[in-house]
Formats: sequence, C-alpha cells, structure tokens
Amino acid sequence: MALQSLLQQSWQELHKIPFNPLLSLVFLIPFLYVFKRITSVKPNLPPSPPKLQIIGNLHQLGTLPHRSLQALSNKYGPLMFLYLGNAPTLVVSSADMAREIMKTHDIVFSNRPKTTAANMLLYGCKDVAFSPYGEHWRQARKICVLELLSLKSVQSFEFVREEEVEVLINKISDSCHNGASVNLSEMLIATSNNIVSRCVLGQKFEEEEDGKSRFGHLSRRVMVLLGAFCFGDFFPFLGWIDFLTGFIPSLKATFRELDVLFDQIVEEHKTMKTEDDEPNRKDLVDILLKLQKRGMLEIELTQDNLKAILLDMFVGGSDTTSTTLEWLMAELIKNPNIMKRAQEEVRRVVGKKSKIDVNDINQMDYLKCILKETLRLHPPAPLSAPRETSASVKFGGYDIPPKTRVFINTWAIQRDPTIWERAEEFLPERFKDNPVDFKGQDFEFIPFGGGRRGCPGLTFGVTAVEYVIANILCWFDWRLPSDIVQGEGLDMSEVDGLTVTKKVPLHLVPILHFP
Repeated sequence: MALQSLLQQSWQELHKIPFNPLLSLVFLIPFLYVFKRITSVKPNLPPSPPKLQIIGNLHQLGTLPHRSLQALSNKYGPLMFLYLGNAPTLVVSSADMAREIMKTHDIVFSNRPKTTAANMLLYGCKDVAFSPYGEHWRQARKICVLELLSLKSVQSFEFVREEEVEVLINKISDSCHNGASVNLSEMLIATSNNIVSRCVLGQKFEEEEDGKSRFGHLSRRVMVLLGAFCFGDFFPFLGWIDFLTGFIPSLKATFRELDVLFDQIVEEHKTMKTEDDEPNRKDLVDILLKLQKRGMLEIELTQDNLKAILLDMFVGGSDTTSTTLEWLMAELIKNPNIMKRAQEEVRRVVGKKSKIDVNDINQMDYLKCILKETLRLHPPAPLSAPRETSASVKFGGYDIPPKTRVFINTWAIQRDPTIWERAEEFLPERFKDNPVDFKGQDFEFIPFGGGRRGCPGLTFGVTAVEYVIANILCWFDWRLPSDIVQGEGLDMSEVDGLTVTKKVPLHLVPILHFP
C-alpha cells in the first residue's frame, strides 16, 4: 500500500509540471534517432570494393573500364555493387546473371539513366537507344525495326551495299599499283558511313579532299562523347566543371553540327517529290515523313523526335560496323593461317564470277565463324549501354535499389575461361557446328545485348560486315607494311568510347589477287 501511495503521489507531481514542447523535442529527437538505427534493416547489397569518400569507386574504373571491372569482378564476384560518385551501380559479369536480367527481370531492368551527353545530343533522349522505357520507346523502336531493320528491309538495300563496296574495291585497287600501304581503318569508316547514310538519310556523304569522311569522324566523335566521363552525371553539384574541361562546349558544338545537317536533310526530303507527290527514294527519312503525314503513328513524331531517331540509326549503325570490320581484319593479319583458310573458302565459293552475291555469303561458313569469334573477343560495346532499375528488385539473392545503374560486362562474359576454352585466343573453329549464336538467346555470347533493350540493328550490321569482308578477302591479299613487320608487330591496343576501337589505325598493304 505504501508503494501504491508513492506512485500516485509521483504521478500527481508530474502532472503539475507544465508541458514544454521544446524540452520534449530535445529528448524526443535522440530517442527517434536511436530507435531508427536499431529498427532499420540495411539492404543486402552485392559485394563492393572499398571506396573513397565522395568519389566512391570511380578511381578504380581506369582508362578501359571493361578491363578494370573484369579484374575487380574476379576478386569480388560476378555481381558487384559500386558507388560511382552519387550513382549507385551494379556490374554484372556472368552469363547466368545476364540471363536473369534479360529474361526473368527484363522489365525492371529496361530503363535508361539520362546522361548529360545523351540528353544534349539526342534532343532530350527522344531517340530509341537512350529513351526511357515506356510507350514512346516501344513505338519508336517498332518503327525502326519494321521500316529499316527488318530482314525484308535489309534485303531491299542490297544494291546500296554492292555499290559502296564496289567503290571501296576500286580505291584499294588503285593503291595497289605503287605497292604502298593504305589506311584501311579510314576506308572502312567511309564505306560503313556511306552504306548507313544512304539507307537512313537517302544520300551519300562524299569524302573530303584528304580522303577522310567528315561524317564518319562525326559519328565516331558522337560515340566517344556518349561514352566520355561527365562530372555532372556522377556529382550533380560539380556539373560546372564540365564547362571548364570543355566537355559541354564540345557537346554543344557537335550537336549544332548534327542539328544543321539533319534539318537540311529533312527539308530536302520534304521538297523532293515525284509527280504523284510521293518521295522518289525509300530511305528512313522518307518513310518517317510519310507515316507522319498520313497520321499512321501511335506517337507524336515531332521534328526533334525524327532527328533523334535518325541520329540513332546513322551513328549507331556506321560506327559499330566499321569497328567490327577493323578488329576482324586486325585479327586475320595476326593469324595468317586463318586468313588463308578464309580466302580459300571465299574464292572457292565465288569461283570465276566477277561479283559476290548474297547466296555466296550464305555458303561461307568459316567466314561466319570468323565474324562470331571477332564479336566474341571484340564486342563493339564491351560494356552494354547502361540500364537503370525502375523499382527495387531481389536479384541474385541481393537487394537492388531503384534508380541503380546497371552495366553488363559483355567483354568479361565473352572471355570467361569457365565458359570458353582458351578464352583469350582467336579460334574461329570453336563456332563450327556450334549452336551458340549472337541473337540474344545464348547469354554467354551477347555482343548485341538481349531482351527488350537488345540491339535492333543486328541483321543490318551483320549483313554489311559479311559483305564487305568477303569482298576485301576475295579480291586482295594483305600484308603488314615493312616498318611494322620489322618493329614490334601490330598494335592491338584499344581506345575507349561507347564503342572500343583500335588506338592505332590499321595500315595494310593490299596486293591484287588474280584467279
């Protein structure tokens, strides 16, 4: 009874104390902080290398991120969580995890982060490649696939490939008379650029007096800018540094050049009509303008939308094609026995004909193996274009937060020694009678990606590469210039961009082949 009386007395005394909101807040805030720390559950994130304050793991990317990330993944695992400045990032370096992303969780991993370069060069990401996942992206992609990139459309542009490759062969032939080397890299860029520009834009961009294609270099410049480091993308509060480094001015200058070019092309297409008021060419610009005029599109196609899609097709198609051709020829020069076998096959199939046709290409099985092996060792985009999670997702036993950037290290997967025997060697024979293909269903071999965000230009690009390489192997023998032979041999070092190209252009000596 004494204790009960004491408690009642204490309660009465407590009620006499006036309520002080400020004092209550002082005691409440520490209590809530401690309570939150005790009750909060940290997400189960994938392993992460030690990071530095502010910059996180940015310092570990190196000049060739696909190689640096492979080395880190060898230590921390095929799922690795990085902090690139303010951007949480997931790096995937295994075929099994790539399959999970592109099949099981494809929708949640199908978004794109909006980068500074893509936003400025592609009219606010109104294109296909960098557009956020949604209805606009679906409809824009559908237009491109059906109207330009389908098998039927690719076949309809056969005459373009034939004409441009004939120009290439004639140029190389002319250089054979003096026995000098040619800059094959420059020639392949010009040829790839002209094929794509004629199919997409309806006109060929002639080379300048020095033999270099201004538009070929413009497309490669765009690819480099899209893959370049930007302070504002990782540290929004430091975006002003991109002005000081010249990155933003370079983006603006490149955009102005592209914008003027595409405005001019679109206006020319609008004014050039046949007597029945139809375009007299069937390139992508004509097709898009026709659909726009007839109201046959499910999305609004503004002038900026149209130009963004054209830039996608123009830049993406030309640069990836020339890059693949460049690496393929470099590997053949390094492996003369493989080149000899390829030439024997090509020349046997062509026989005494003066021209290679599509049916001939379909019989060149070893050449197709060489292309696959080139794409395995040298995927044009060794790190897939970044994805972004649209929601939190349980993945590989870990918790992946929303708004996490995701890179699939295609280069690492395709050199994985647990999947590929003698993974670092150029062995086209590995694809003989091998059902593994690059169409996005075999996740150990994904040079064109897979799932919803897989490259829609696969058929277009492969067809162009096969036709070009078959011709330059058929009509010419090739050797290294004497100064390279006597030196350290062929330089196979890389330079990073959205595509990874040879650092040193490929100079070779062509020799006319007489059947």
